[in-house]
Amino acid sequence: MKVGVPGEIKKQEHRVGLTPAAVKEYVVHGHEVMVEAGAGAGIGAVDADYEQAGANIASSAADIFAKSDMIVKVKEPQPSEWSQLREGQILYTYLHLAPDPQQTKGLLESGCTAIAYETVTDGEGGLPLLAPMSEVAGRLSIQAAAHSLEKHNGGQGLLMGGVPGVAAARVVVIGGGVVGTNAIKMALGMGAEVTVLDRSIPRLRELEDLFSGHVRTLYSNQNALEDEVIAADVVIGAVLIPGASAPQLVSRDMLTDMKDGSVLVDVAIDQGGCFETSKATTHADPIYIIDGVVHYCVANMPGAVPKTSSYALNNATLRHGLALADKGITALADPQLMAGLNVHAGQVTNQAVAESLGIDFVDPARLSLKA
Repeated sequence: MKVGVPGEIKKQEHRVGLTPAAVKEYVVHGHEVMVEAGAGAGIGAVDADYEQAGANIASSAADIFAKSDMIVKVKEPQPSEWSQLREGQILYTYLHLAPDPQQTKGLLESGCTAIAYETVTDGEGGLPLLAPMSEVAGRLSIQAAAHSLEKHNGGQGLLMGGVPGVAAARVVVIGGGVVGTNAIKMALGMGAEVTVLDRSIPRLRELEDLFSGHVRTLYSNQNALEDEVIAADVVIGAVLIPGASAPQLVSRDMLTDMKDGSVLVDVAIDQGGCFETSKATTHADPIYIIDGVVHYCVANMPGAVPKTSSYALNNATLRHGLALADKGITALADPQLMAGLNVHAGQVTNQAVAESLGIDFVDPARLSLKA
């Protein structure tokens, strides 16, 4: 199979779909890999590194899209990219379609087969291709919050961990999954006072044990949510409904009761955001202020640390990527990979995406998927 890796064009996205080490694995499997010139610059991988791994260097993204059977990316395709996709071509990347009707329409019209990293499952129902970026984003969320608390960024002028005789920041994490767990780990490491809210009592028990009682756990109901958000110095939005739009848990009304200079970090922004006042921002202009509350809503947080992120992502995505290259769409006989199928031949094949967008859902189990 001809596998293509275009450079990422989303604003300030420095990750790359395949590292040189991953390219070598595809080549060993007998596949031809084309990488756009300069695609690996953000992780310090020059074209010669890719050539040494066995890739051919393409002069433009247009060549990649025109000549490849499968496109491997990191972020969702932008308009100039989805317009180059074609019927029968496989797209393997993050998609986050639920809050993005325009991209969904573009993929449907292209006729391509689009597999989303964020909905591929494992044998236990986890999301193994989303997990590494959730780990990165969870850890970055606390770095971003600490920076946003600084006075020159609109924050309270509060040090996350305080100092002897001065209280540490109060951090509230909404959601105890992978993002939330990593945010807790970093916040505790910086000396903050941390509370986590979740609707799973078993998960709260696990977090209590994991952090040896150093994190305060609360069942997430409306009263607890309002009380904790209003009292917080930092709120981390770490909720996830796989494939679907994130629920908006923090309302505009709550902001009026929050402290001036408190910080909201919305890690769920890729799925539409879990704060009513969230809107996607970029690393170039990451924050804005509403009602005195600093909002950090960067939609590609792991792009800030592309070397760590790209290698961690490739470690997770390589197995399924090789299966797709080896077997074509017949690899979707694997139910875990099938869970990642969001669009095929002009049809939406992920129920959560279809329901979020009000589009007809086609059960992928009913499709005839032949190479």
